[in-house]
Amino acid sequence: MPTPQDSVASAVDSFTHLFDPSILRAYDVRGEIGTTLKENDCYAIGRTFGSIVARNGGTSVALGYDGRETSPVFAEAVIAGLQKAGIDVHVVGLGPSPMVYFALHHLEADASVVVTGSHSPITHNGIKMALSNRPFYGDDIQKLGEMAAAGDVETGNGARYDVNVYEAYTDRLVADYDCGVELNIAWDIGNGAAGAIIKLLTEKLPGKHTLLYPDVDGTFPNHHPDPTVAKNLVDLQAAVKEHGCDVGIGFDGDADRIGAVDENADILWADLLMALYAAEVLESHPGAPIIADVKSSRVLFDEIKRLGGEPVMCQTGHSVIKAKMKELKAPLAGELAGHICFADKFYGFDDAPYCAVRLLNLIGHSGKKLSELTAHLPKMHNTPEIRFHVPEERKFDIPKEILQNLRAAQDDTWDICDIDGIRLTTPDGWWLLRASNTESVLTARAEGFDEAGLERLKTMLSDQLEKTGVELPDDTK
Repeated sequence: MPTPQDSVASAVDSFTHLFDPSILRAYDVRGEIGTTLKENDCYAIGRTFGSIVARNGGTSVALGYDGRETSPVFAEAVIAGLQKAGIDVHVVGLGPSPMVYFALHHLEADASVVVTGSHSPITHNGIKMALSNRPFYGDDIQKLGEMAAAGDVETGNGARYDVNVYEAYTDRLVADYDCGVELNIAWDIGNGAAGAIIKLLTEKLPGKHTLLYPDVDGTFPNHHPDPTVAKNLVDLQAAVKEHGCDVGIGFDGDADRIGAVDENADILWADLLMALYAAEVLESHPGAPIIADVKSSRVLFDEIKRLGGEPVMCQTGHSVIKAKMKELKAPLAGELAGHICFADKFYGFDDAPYCAVRLLNLIGHSGKKLSELTAHLPKMHNTPEIRFHVPEERKFDIPKEILQNLRAAQDDTWDICDIDGIRLTTPDGWWLLRASNTESVLTARAEGFDEAGLERLKTMLSDQLEKTGVELPDDTK
């Protein structure tokens, strides 16, 4: 009996395909299962991406998938498309995205593909792609749509190899572990794709380990796998308190983003975590550029400068920061969303289990509690990331209109950064407004030196939005 992949492949031997344009996002492919994203779309991604790999002189792709219920089937459709484009596929199976990125290097493949919905709702899934020499995003992803519509693809007969890289990947993580002390650690996998990897990693690490929700379950029955949202860290905080842990570490659905709480169960957001990493990296790379996105705290940029590094503010987006990292040969880059990339002695991709290992090293080497490592940093008053829906056709125009209004009313005490929406710095602190590249959403954040300053910043942002006919959500004003 023919498989769904056989029927998909046979139906498109004379290949053309039209994607729902909403799934071709800025950094990856992402859509609603069964409506905007189906098996034939996944086949078409494999066929077009495989053609790009082939035209770049490549012959092989490393491929894996996360624990969502549709991911194995979608992965098989992508594999069929890659093979039909003449590409050999090294299938590493179920695991986190960074395991697949590792496999790209370990297996000396020419590209990688991960079928993952990351932290999207359970009704969605997606596909992330990377080429061996650069990120694959933006215009690259739009090119897939153009190629599919035109039938501009290669035809061949690639092979399939099933490869287990669990041991090799965890051995590589452990290779950079030199903590020096035995720590008590809580790990919240959130039923995401990193379950088996974190089980294996913690077996190889000394110390005491408490694992929360390590069993892969794409319905995420315990909490949504997004460590950038405080409510998703509640169980991790409780475990740290209950077990007297030195640190708690959480992951998103495909484990390319990290969350952390200190020994007091206080959340350490990724931009402040970056400040700790920067201190270590700059010891061995003095004066180096350190990259962070526009949503990151002023504390981080000031700390990089204090440590003798070159702070570089970059657009938000994991693909963007990786491209900037490669351009500047930066040893460290990250963003508030928890994507953190080390290139000082690692591969320069966002790998949350590796970031965890580096955090354990920092604690062990310092001889201090994690809370003590951040005690010297200024205590700013800030909002969480505020996300609110706007019409898709207006989301990019609203920041542009506000930017024009601000420039018309330019104050000598202001500094306006427009590399990604608007980041306005005033004597009170700063506020940010930017359009999401992947959703019909505006994102805002404000950070002040004190509570009164933060309120003035929020009022200013709210007033500017109202001039465009948009209001901040009531609970953020």
